[in-house]
Order: sequence, then C-alpha cells, then structure tokens
Amino acid sequence: MPYTSFVDVLLLLVRDGHVLLARRHNTGYADGQWNLPSGKLEEGEDVVAAVIREAREEVAIDLDRGDLDMATSVHCRNPEGEARVGFFFHARQWRGEPGNAEPHKCSRIEWFPVDRLPADTVPYTRAGVEQFRRGERFGLHGWP
Repeated sequence: MPYTSFVDVLLLLVRDGHVLLARRHNTGYADGQWNLPSGKLEEGEDVVAAVIREAREEVAIDLDRGDLDMATSVHCRNPEGEARVGFFFHARQWRGEPGNAEPHKCSRIEWFPVDRLPADTVPYTRAGVEQFRRGERFGLHGWP
C-alpha cells in the first residue's frame, strides 16, 4: 500500500498583534491545549476551500479566496510517529466577529499576543505561528 499523509489547513487570524486560538475539548487529541482554527482536507476539496469551510464551521466567519495568503507550511511528525502536512493561511480580512461555533469540540476561543503563545499550545500550531512570525515559508517539526 502506498504511503499516505494527512493534509491539514490552519487559519491565522491576526488582529492588533494577537492571534486567535481555540482550546480543544472532547476531540480525543490534544484536549485542553490551544490550537489555531483548523481541520483536515476532505475528499475532492482544495486547501483554500478547506480553510474557508473550517473558518465557517469553527469560528463562524466568512472568507473569500482573495482574503487569504499562504503563510507557511509545516511537515510534522507527532510523538506517535504519524506524519501530516499543514498549510497555514493568513486571513488579511474576514466578515463577522469570530465566535466559538463548535462548543462540543472547543471550550473557548481567545486572542493571544502572536509572540507570547500560551505554554499549552499544540506544538504543531506553535511551530507554524513561529514560522509565520519569522517569515519562513516552510519548516519541519518532530523529525529527527
């Protein structure tokens, strides 16, 4: 069987030097940790359509393709050895005020200084945010 890897999309909403994070809850992975609004690519969906869908589903905002810049990507391997590729999109603008649209999966959302993320931020998210801050377009996380 050929090797496959998950493709993730992650949304960078930045306002006044702060980035929006969501505290994971009841998901079975990294519960209690802070993460960017994000999700997996679905079959037949391109990465831009996926991040627009996830923005609507998770934080109830509307985005157009022209609102987004591909900020960085991370090829990540988690401690269990599972690999994934994450595309981090920066939204220059959006419509609506972000809110917690999935309280069954997210205990709350909050804005944090982009240069001072909480200690309990998902490492994959932290890696992407730090690369974004440094202007780096690609990085590896969790590989030897």
